[in-house]
Parts: sequence; structure tokens; C-alpha cells
Amino acid sequence: MGSPWRIRAGQRWNVRYVVEHRTGSPDAEGTEAGGLGAAGSDPDARRLALLMHAAFFLLLGASLTRFLMRHPGEARTPWIIALSITLAVLYLLGPVLGSRPTPRRVAWLGVLVVVWMVLVVLAPSFAWCAVPLFYTGLRILPPRAALALVALLTVFVVAAQLRLATGFDPNLVLAPPAVAAVATAVFVHMRRQAVRQRELAARQRELIGDLLRTRRELAATERREGTLAERQRLSMEIHDTLAQGLSSQQMLLQAADRTWDADPEAARRHVRTATGIAERNLAEARRFVHDLAPADLAAGGGLEAALHALAARESAQAAGAFTVRCHVEGAPAAPLPDRVQSALLRIAQGALANVREHAGATAAGLTLTHLDDRVVLDVGDNGRGFTAEPEGVRGARAVRGHGLPAIRARVRQLGGTLTVESAPGEGTVLSAEIPLTTTEDPA
Repeated sequence: MGSPWRIRAGQRWNVRYVVEHRTGSPDAEGTEAGGLGAAGSDPDARRLALLMHAAFFLLLGASLTRFLMRHPGEARTPWIIALSITLAVLYLLGPVLGSRPTPRRVAWLGVLVVVWMVLVVLAPSFAWCAVPLFYTGLRILPPRAALALVALLTVFVVAAQLRLATGFDPNLVLAPPAVAAVATAVFVHMRRQAVRQRELAARQRELIGDLLRTRRELAATERREGTLAERQRLSMEIHDTLAQGLSSQQMLLQAADRTWDADPEAARRHVRTATGIAERNLAEARRFVHDLAPADLAAGGGLEAALHALAARESAQAAGAFTVRCHVEGAPAAPLPDRVQSALLRIAQGALANVREHAGATAAGLTLTHLDDRVVLDVGDNGRGFTAEPEGVRGARAVRGHGLPAIRARVRQLGGTLTVESAPGEGTVLSAEIPLTTTEDPA
């Protein structure tokens, strides 16, 4: 049989977080002052960077091939070839310098743009290399500087196209700005998306940290509450079993001491009774070591058999001065939970201990009633009674009396109600009603 009262550990969080935190090289950490961000910090940005690199060299090679095909053997040809090679080498040096907007990186971009402008002046066909340069400038420079560079490159592209044209063509004036605007919009959008992703990742990390801290605090709180509840439970267990048994043994041994010379047989009877109580207490103590279930329940037979055994034992210990009868009404639709059985048995033990010590009664009764959705235990006696007070109010003379608060605590833990009816000279009836649908402490 399990423990009569188990600490509910509370809701356990089983949380799994899948966080994708993409990081690039140390140079790629952090975004430039408003720039698009390092190509190494995002797979999409890396793919776009590779595409732009390929486009640049493709456009550069196509422009050089077109110039050599249309202008072979001109005096400027060696300069065009040398500038094209220089432009290619400069472009290849870009990734080596990192992605932060350092003065060296900005100087590199300036030299790259100047070489390209010279090429465009000498050979307007190199103008279309401006599109990859748009991306490079937007990725490195702050927004305003990047937009100024895009505008300057666009002006050079328009001028180069007009030089190649035989006459004025509106498309040559409007198409390059349109292409530049679309390219800039795409790059700015990607930059904002990258910033949002980084902010979202940072918020997710903060949230995860908060949740982990909350989980640790909740676990610590549950452990503290469980420890306090376990201490309260153990105090009630000890009061209802070992303390009551020791109290009975003390009274019996004192009685035996008083009658040892005058009535040796009665004294020996008291000693034998005290010995029986000691055996019961030893069984309870051993049960505490194992699972803290009441010894009567651990012996088998269920709550009804345990209550009958308790009544018989109380009557036998009193040797005719105090009689306890047990009555069971109805039958449970399903076996009672272990917690309910243990709590009701402890309530009966505590109530009978109070009757035996304080009521001065000659008879008491245990009545267990099984209803559809609840079980009720009534403990009545014909003792002197008392003036019942509301729960939470204790009289000035109530210096002992741990039993009734312990009984109230047991009933409250199971979500039940406790009723005490008593009056001076009219005995006392204690009624504990436990619901079978909710057995948790509502608090």
C-alpha cells in the first residue's frame, strides 16, 4: 500500500526550445552602422553575396570582351585591360578586409568605385558593373552614405548609356534609376529583415532565460512547499499515533504503579495493556520508515476492517470503562483512494484520543457512510461536551488541543468539510465529509 499522503510535485514543465542562432565569423558579428549586415551572418545573405560576386565578374568579363571586340588595337586598350584586372583584384580583396565599416574598408570601397568610374569614362560598356557595386555599398556604408553612392553610380550609368546611344532615348535615362531603385529597395528590405531576425533571436534568448529562471524558482518553491507540507503531515501522524500511544502508556503505567501493592492483578493488566500499545506504536514507527501508511491499513482489509480493529482495540484498552462501536453504511462504488482511507483512519484515531483524554465518556461510536460522490465519517460520544467555537477561534484555556486542528488540516487537504456539534453535558459529534471527485487542497 502506498503512502497515506503524497506530496504533489506540481505541474512539471516539459519545454523544448528549438533556437536557430546563426553566427558568422568574428568580423561578421554585429551589423555595420545601418548596413545590410555581414554576408556570413545569414545563409540568405551569403547566397546573395555569392550571386553578386558572380554577377560582378560576369559583367566585368562581358564588358571587357565587348570592348575588345568593338575596339581592337586602340591606344586605350592596354589601359582598359589593366584597369579591368585592377578592378577584379580590388574586388577580390573585399572579403579579406572583413565586413565592418572600418576606415580601411571604406577606403577600399572608394578606390574600387574610382577605378570603376575611370573605366566607365574610358569605356561606357562597363557601366552595368554598377549593380553589384550597389550591393557592396549598401552592405558596408551607413544608409545615407549608401544612398548617396547609389545615386552617384546611377548618374554615371545614365551618362555612359547616353554616350553609347546614337540619339536621346528616354529609356536610357529612366531605366537605370528604376533598376537602382529596385535594387536598393530589395537590399534595404533584406537589411531590415536581418535586423528583425537578430532582434527576434535576442528576444527569444531573453525569453528562454526568463522561463528557465522561472522554472528554477517554481521548482524551489515547490520543494519548500512540499517540505513544509511533509512536516505538517508528519506532525499530525506522530500526534495521532506515537504521541497518543505514549500518552496512553503513561496513564496505564501510572495506574499500575498506584495499584501495584493493593491490586497486583489490575496492575499487571495495565502493564499488559501498555505493552500492547507499545507494540502498536512500534509497528507504526516501522511503517513510518517504509511508506508511512497506517499499520491497520497495511495489514489488509481496507478502511472498514481498520475502523473495526480500532474500535475493538480502544474498547479492550479501556477494560470496560469505555466502549467504542463501529458501524458502516453502504458500500463504495469503487475502492477509496489510499489517501482518503489513511486520512479517515487518522481522523478516527485522533478523535477517539480526544474523547478518551478529555470527554470523560463511557461510550463512543464510529459511523462510516458511503455515498455516491463522498464518504462521511462520524465520531460521536456521550461525554461532557463543550461549547463549540467557530473554526480558527480558540478559547483562552485551550493550551493543548493539537488534535482538532490536525483533523481540520487533514480534511482540508482532501477538499472536505469538518463539522463539530457539541454542547455542555450533551456529548460531541464530529463529522468529516470527504468528496470523492476532488481530493486536493483547494487552497
